Amino acid sequence: MEEASVRQKSFSYPAGLISFAVICAIAIALWYILMHPQGTLRLYTPMYGFSLVAVFLTCVVLVTRVMGYYPLNETAAPDGSPWLRGIGLTLFTFVLTLFVFYIVFRVFIGQLGVAYFSPTSIVASGGTGAEPFNAREISSTAIIYFATAFLWWALAWQIGFGRWPWSSSTPGVIAWSRLMTVLMLSTVTFAILYHPHVCYLFYPPQDKAGVAAWWSEFAGTGSAYFSLGLMLSATAWLVISDLLWEGRPWRSFAQIGKDGFWSGIAAILGSIILGLVSAAILLKIMTFFWMEPFEGGQYLDAPYFRYLHVGEISGFVILGAFILSVYFNNFPDFNSLPLRALVRTLIAFAIGGLLYWLYYSPVSTYLLGKVPGIAQPDDTPLVWTLLFLSVIMVHADFFERWPLNHKVPE
Repeated sequence: MEEASVRQKSFSYPAGLISFAVICAIAIALWYILMHPQGTLRLYTPMYGFSLVAVFLTCVVLVTRVMGYYPLNETAAPDGSPWLRGIGLTLFTFVLTLFVFYIVFRVFIGQLGVAYFSPTSIVASGGTGAEPFNAREISSTAIIYFATAFLWWALAWQIGFGRWPWSSSTPGVIAWSRLMTVLMLSTVTFAILYHPHVCYLFYPPQDKAGVAAWWSEFAGTGSAYFSLGLMLSATAWLVISDLLWEGRPWRSFAQIGKDGFWSGIAAILGSIILGLVSAAILLKIMTFFWMEPFEGGQYLDAPYFRYLHVGEISGFVILGAFILSVYFNNFPDFNSLPLRALVRTLIAFAIGGLLYWLYYSPVSTYLLGKVPGIAQPDDTPLVWTLLFLSVIMVHADFFERWPLNHKVPE
């Protein structure tokens, strides 16, 4: 607690605000280059650009949370330059993103195993809807789903289990063991929660490869947006507990100073329960404003959109938590952990609400070139929040928050 107080006193909030403004400008510039309909590359189709951003964020998490920067050190040397390290890690992650997206998914898996990960394989199979644009959107959707499963498991394992059960092993063993474990769990999760929906994106449905969505009867939709929304809702609580609650209450289940099995189980079950509760509350709020959704409904009346919107709102909250943690030093710093965790959480929700309002305002329509209104089929704020979050994480993890990273006096 004493260290936290020193850190709060040494932190410059004006500098944090200026850094945040610069990061906003960088994110908007990247959006104009990559996604804006009048921009340079115009990748926002929307699923193609969505999938590329999702894979980039996944690679950032892979490098930082899963591999622990292995084979590099977690931080730059005391006499080293965070700029050189940051640029190097950013370029490496960019190349890794291209490799994972175009080689691993599109070529290796998509052309040798699961066809729907590759637009080329989908087009070659023929049939209704197998034209290049639609094929690219379907393959991009599948990649987004796998990236979401990987992100959830990567964060859950790092926050809950930490280095368990390899704590006494070398950094290399820890990094590769954690990667293999997260990949295995992500594959199983994808197969159960997302694969059934992807198989039914084709006509006729690939019902011999994937079962009908098992959640369709009680969810009112066969769309995997049901799974996506709930998983992002649970992910929001993982991020909040890690950044704003200082790892509690999950870390309380581990031995002092050690990682453990029960803390990981607590993080997984706790985040899922909190995610289900918050999702149910958000769905009730949507019903209050937009009335009951119904199967076959369109736009605001569609059950699949309601679940997707739960995930979109959760994305704004995740972004709010990162903004508060990185650029405002986890303000405030009360002596009581429950009190400061509560106030931080309320602030993160307030920031998320403000970002939500801005996204659907004329300001965002002008800056981002987005479609006006809510529930438009060619628009999802998740692309913007993931891009913004990627820039923040690159600044916080790769560049070590420069120039905000003040050493804590011993």
